[in-house]
Formats: sequence, structure tokens, C-alpha cells
Amino acid sequence: MSKPTLAVFKFASCDGCQLALLDAEDQLLAVAGAINIVNFPEASSRMESGPYDIALVEGSITTPRDAERIQQIRRDARYLITIGACATAGGIQALRNWGDTAEFMRAVYATPEYIQVLDNSTPIAEHVSVDFELRGCPINQHQLIEVIQSLLAGQVPRTPRHSVCLDCKRRGTVCVTVAQGIACLGPVTQSGCHAICPSYNRGCYGCYGPAAQPNLISLSTHAINAGDSGTQTAHRLRNFNAYATPFREESQRLKNQSEEEA
Repeated sequence: MSKPTLAVFKFASCDGCQLALLDAEDQLLAVAGAINIVNFPEASSRMESGPYDIALVEGSITTPRDAERIQQIRRDARYLITIGACATAGGIQALRNWGDTAEFMRAVYATPEYIQVLDNSTPIAEHVSVDFELRGCPINQHQLIEVIQSLLAGQVPRTPRHSVCLDCKRRGTVCVTVAQGIACLGPVTQSGCHAICPSYNRGCYGCYGPAAQPNLISLSTHAINAGDSGTQTAHRLRNFNAYATPFREESQRLKNQSEEEA
């Protein structure tokens, strides 16, 4: 019986999530024994065409060519899994979605007329159906291995959906907001990093995107009452997962509110 096939594809991204997979080392070797990796340019020159049992997709859609290519990958893949903030929420490059793309092009490129780019950087799920999303900037390599193993076993992958705050409590980390007045997105951010930043006396940056049912208005109100402006809070939300729906909507509400008050 032939092994299930796995392919890894890259769109607009920094390659960090693919490197996180390669960094899994021993765990990846164990998984590699159960699957046939047939397309992974980051790790091998071997590239076979589909169909594939599992396709891992890193990066956001930013060009017309990308928008076409993801359609073919979807047709070729039995399971399509998006990995990382770029693929699941548009990534840091989605910050341009609030600006003038043509102006950015003129500022960066000497001959922008040769560059074909879409006005927005969008997550994969806005273009094709996605079977599972794994968030993070970068992803948690152990979660990715678990997702692959679950699919191979015919099980539904399970990753945590609780907020970073719960991880802080489990680690015994004193709340940086309560104790030091440091702005932190932990209450509205999904677990995945084991609360690294608060353990070093820094507020959470929201690398893993919105947690389940985040109460963003409450968080924004608390931040503003503590001395932040609405614009400062909006800028915190416009980070790695700026275009994730809850973060996007709340940051836009705060921006609009600030403009009205001005």
C-alpha cells in the first residue's frame, strides 16, 4: 500500500512556518516515515505534480498569478491546511490593505509598471475552501506535527482555542497588565506560544490571532481607560494578524471613532 503524499506550497510570506516544520527534526523524521513528501522546495529539489493527500500552504494571496495557482492546489489536494498568520489572516503584509497600494509601489519600485499585484493581501480561505487552519507567526511546530498525525489517523485535529491568559495562569506568570500596567493582547489572543512574551515582562503581540469569542471592545475600553488612545490600541491590533476579522473590525472601529473625535 502506498504512503499518503504531502506537498508544501509557499505564497507571500517569509518562509518562517516552513522553517518551523523543518526545525521539528526528530518529530518530522517520525512523520516522514508514514508519509511520502513529494513537493517541498524549501527542503528538497524533488517536486512532483498532484494529486496530493495533504497540502500545506504558507503565505497570503497578493498577485493575480497567486490567485490562479491556489485554485489548482485546491483541486489537487484532498486536505488543504493553511499554516501561519499570512495564510490564515493575510499576514503583516495585509497592513497595506488600509493604504494606497499604487503609492507603495511607486515608493518601492523604480519601474512599478512591471509589477503585477493585487490591492489587498488576503488569506487563503478567501479564495478556496480550507480544511484546517493552523495559526501563528510562526506556527507551533508541535501543533503542525499533531495535525498531520491526526489526519493520517483519520481524526479531526485539535488545537487549543483558549486565550493566552490561561497559559499565563498555568505557568504562574503574573499578569503584566494588572501588575505593571503593560498593554497586552493576551486576553483576546489564541494560545499557541505558551505565553512567551508575558513571561519576559512584555505584553502579548497577538501572534496567534484572535481567540474564540474575543471580547475586543472590553479590551479596547480597558486600554483607553488606562491611558492609551484609540489609535494606539488600533495599531496594536494591526500587527501579524491585522486582517483577521475580529482584529480588523475592532481596529477599524477605533480608527473611525478617533477620527470622529478629532
